[in-house]
Amino acid sequence: MSKKEPETKEPELEMEAPEETQEPEVTVEKSREEELEEQLASAKDSLLRTAAEYANYRARSAKEKEQSFTNAKCSVIGEILPVIDNLERAIASDAGDYEALQKGVQMTLDGLKASLEKLGVEAYGENGDSFDPNFHNAVMHVEDEELGENVVTDVFQKGYKVGDKVIRAAMVKTAN
Repeated sequence: MSKKEPETKEPELEMEAPEETQEPEVTVEKSREEELEEQLASAKDSLLRTAAEYANYRARSAKEKEQSFTNAKCSVIGEILPVIDNLERAIASDAGDYEALQKGVQMTLDGLKASLEKLGVEAYGENGDSFDPNFHNAVMHVEDEELGENVVTDVFQKGYKVGDKVIRAAMVKTAN
């Protein structure tokens, strides 16, 4: 029996050794899995934060855009209000003097033009200008040998622009 005991102990030792080597591998795999889960949770958290920041940015941008538009409208209206005041005073006046009324209307028109200039609005369209389809709307055409080619002969309605952006094209008659 003494021979059997050492033989039995040896196989037991061999079995115990492989079990011990498998346990650390399982622990390593578990720790690697836990590490990956932590990285995934961190990435999810980061993604959620980025999405929330973007949603806040869009809402803030929309609000700022609306405020800018409102401020621009208020600025324009603020420039035009003195013209309205002058027209109301002219209507309220009991003066039957045509010349005084004409002078008042001219002053009001000059005030309106000054307000538009402050806002960067530029009027254009004069007789003799070169016709440009980007800025002019030709409603009539006449053949006249005395005038050059593509020349504005009459302006029915002035055009207005801010910088290079046309607000209203000039309505004109062209020659040749």
